[in-house]
Amino acid sequence: MITQKFPFLLPLRIAQRKVFFYAGMRLDRHAYAKTIQSEWLPYSLFSADSGLYNVNTGFDMIYQENKVFNLKLAAKTLNGLLIKPGETFSFWQAARGADKHTPYKDGLVVKNGNLCVASGGGLCQMSNLLFWLFLHSPLSIVERHAHRKKAFPTVQGTAPEGVDATVGEGWLDLKVKNETDRVFQIGISFCDAAITGSLFTDKPFPLMYEITGDGLSYFRNKGTVYQKISIYRREVDIDTREILSEKLLYTNLCAIGYPLPGNIPVIEERAERG
Repeated sequence: MITQKFPFLLPLRIAQRKVFFYAGMRLDRHAYAKTIQSEWLPYSLFSADSGLYNVNTGFDMIYQENKVFNLKLAAKTLNGLLIKPGETFSFWQAARGADKHTPYKDGLVVKNGNLCVASGGGLCQMSNLLFWLFLHSPLSIVERHAHRKKAFPTVQGTAPEGVDATVGEGWLDLKVKNETDRVFQIGISFCDAAITGSLFTDKPFPLMYEITGDGLSYFRNKGTVYQKISIYRREVDIDTREILSEKLLYTNLCAIGYPLPGNIPVIEERAERG
């Protein structure tokens, strides 16, 4: 890439990408969610916690503290956000300008497959949490990008492996569209050890959703270990608990950038013969 040969051009390239990124959204005729409401909608659809501190990164814990700072900064633009019927939620439309008055701190990010430090690092934990919430709702996933590489083990939580959504301003976004007749509202809160995400609605909902991972496996190809898992979603009647439907949402594949525990089997793929 040109910016790798001439790194002084990188800030210009980033600025250019952001201009076209947001210009594209102004011209795509979608109505983007922008309304923040302080009063909570009356019905809670789903809530989930995510641990704030990961001690397995191999980096100084100051970057975990910085990540928490960045998450709280972004949360100010997300907490209370309404997604009305016909509206589209965009992570970057909502979080854009969160650092306008108070800059983000340096946190951990994955660039070109390598774990490094950059301003705003750690925001993917917010997009991961939001994606997990959205999977438990009838909101339609418009755009989602998986991490190509896991640089360190995941903090244990309720979400299965393979449920993530990486974001990068100017490049990658998380978007969902509300194609229902209900209003949804995002809630974000913090305690000392965790971040909690919630989805509220203005009307009771007759269904609940169960997200499961199946077929988790690891294989090695050309020296790189990969993780593979299929993510399924069930629609369940909230009163009878009857399973109404089940479907495969996607199959997630990502490279593993850390040593796996010795008790995890890794399949060795054979090279194709010419």
